[in-house]
Amino acid sequence: MLQARRLGKALVVGIHSDQAILENKGPTVMSLDERVAAVDACRWATQSVPHAPYVTYLPWVSHYGCKYVVHGDDITSDSDGNDCYRFVKAAGRFKVVKRTPGISTTDLVGRMLLCTKNHFVKSVRKTLAGEEGSGSPEERKAFAEDLLQRIQDYATDESGLQRGPQVWTWLGSGEAKIDNKVGEAGSFESLVEGKGPKPGQRIVYVDGGFDLFSSGHIEFLRKVTELEEAEGRRRGWYEPEQREKRLQEFNEDYAPAYIVAGIHDDGVINHWKGLNYPIMNIFERGLCVLQCRYINAVVFSAPFTPSQPYLEAMPLGTPDVVYHGPTTFIPLTYDPYSDPKKMGIFQEVDQHAFQHVNAGEIVGRILKSREAYEARQRAKLEKAIAEDLVKAQEQGSSA
Repeated sequence: MLQARRLGKALVVGIHSDQAILENKGPTVMSLDERVAAVDACRWATQSVPHAPYVTYLPWVSHYGCKYVVHGDDITSDSDGNDCYRFVKAAGRFKVVKRTPGISTTDLVGRMLLCTKNHFVKSVRKTLAGEEGSGSPEERKAFAEDLLQRIQDYATDESGLQRGPQVWTWLGSGEAKIDNKVGEAGSFESLVEGKGPKPGQRIVYVDGGFDLFSSGHIEFLRKVTELEEAEGRRRGWYEPEQREKRLQEFNEDYAPAYIVAGIHDDGVINHWKGLNYPIMNIFERGLCVLQCRYINAVVFSAPFTPSQPYLEAMPLGTPDVVYHGPTTFIPLTYDPYSDPKKMGIFQEVDQHAFQHVNAGEIVGRILKSREAYEARQRAKLEKAIAEDLVKAQEQGSSA
């Protein structure tokens, strides 16, 4: 979606129905509503279109004012084995982008079913320095450079071309990241120098694992944005004279809040959830959060308990407010938000429509329908072989 957005001034994202996916690919993991929420939350998406046809037709594309259709460099076929984009390709209205390296739905399902842990990252800093990971020193260095570039790419604005969110990693002890009795200021190391807060914006802090970044996380972040908009109205933020003042001084209007999201290390999440959680490692989870339109900055390796020393040492100063939702997935014997409450800056986000959707819920869906998903994976493998043949034929005919 980032690559597609960079090709034009707007990005319309078609989303297939559950039924269309079932008929052409197999059972879905997320419902249509959940997938629409994910697209709507993507900073680079201009508009989502639910119930888009599985085979892309020219009248449909033209109806939404789109000149081109963009897809990765893999062939996608329908239930009959035909290329889903054959009509737009024939019309010369198809653009190909390199498929973004990383994980796929297939990879994630595999991790869930096999309960593997080899995707875990021990140290963000060491991985980005090429000191941790598999392969030779040269391979680790190359991987680290690619990973940092991807973080920088995701930390862009709505156009995908200009600076966007700021990114830091928190350097604190392992004890401070897990133990609620150890409060450390630590230090913050900048990874990406994005856009900082503007005058009048409240600094908001949220944190979490954000594993399998889903509609539950998205709706929580959207609710935080909504609450801050309400607070902005109370402060007169949207009064015409205030808006005009911002336009004159900065040539643009902006939101009343600057939202910073802290993301916990893999080891921290595994300490509390056990099994092979998190299903996604910290870089995968961080990229998911980075692309979300409801955040302005990200802190990798944030402590599980946001202590007063940590909050007061944050690069933008002590937050004006710390939000969190009711946590049901992790049974805790203590309150990790006791310090923000003592500081008078804590606010809980109420229950919402996607409250039940978290990593545990998604893993449960997969395990409940294990046979169906394994059959889907086998069918996908068979389709992939056929699609590779089509791709080879296309490349041969264009050579």
